[in-house]
Amino acid sequence: MLTVLVIDESRSRAGEICAGLALAGYQVAAILAGSENLTAEVEKLQPDVILIDTDSPSRDTLENLAAMHKDMPRPVVIFTQEDGQATIRDAVRAGVSAYVVDGLDPRRIKPIVEVARARFEDTQALRRELDEISQKLSERKLVDKAKGVLMKARGLDEDAAYHAMRKLAMERGQTMAKVARDVIDMARVLL
Repeated sequence: MLTVLVIDESRSRAGEICAGLALAGYQVAAILAGSENLTAEVEKLQPDVILIDTDSPSRDTLENLAAMHKDMPRPVVIFTQEDGQATIRDAVRAGVSAYVVDGLDPRRIKPIVEVARARFEDTQALRRELDEISQKLSERKLVDKAKGVLMKARGLDEDAAYHAMRKLAMERGQTMAKVARDVIDMARVLL
């Protein structure tokens, strides 16, 4: 069952949210009056989704969300009355998956939460892909630098330097990036 952490400074609104979540088939992990210690609460409770109902998301709330999003990303839904462009942009930058203006209708909770979860999963997949591509690019630059070192030190052409590194990687059972790091480190020591 999906667990939801509810953050709302109003106890009566929080009660309506919890009723809507129960009707949608979700379990409430906890109800918090504010976002202070959000990272610690998320770490302790491990909710699947965070739902915030507020008149206007404060700077502190958005900062706490951004800090939590770095270490323990979760889908976040904000229900608010604030429709300012700057606030919406800040919320999205803080990791908010759905920003709903003009109040909360308990019947709409389920589709909104599901859209937020889908958007969050897509964003996380893109982030992983970007990290992977960045890592490959970084490794490629390392290999190119190591080839340059071998070309200069041994008088090899680019193809021969690449094949020498590849052979060494295969003999050692290491990646090309690891061999490239070793070549560069050795060059620093010897040259």
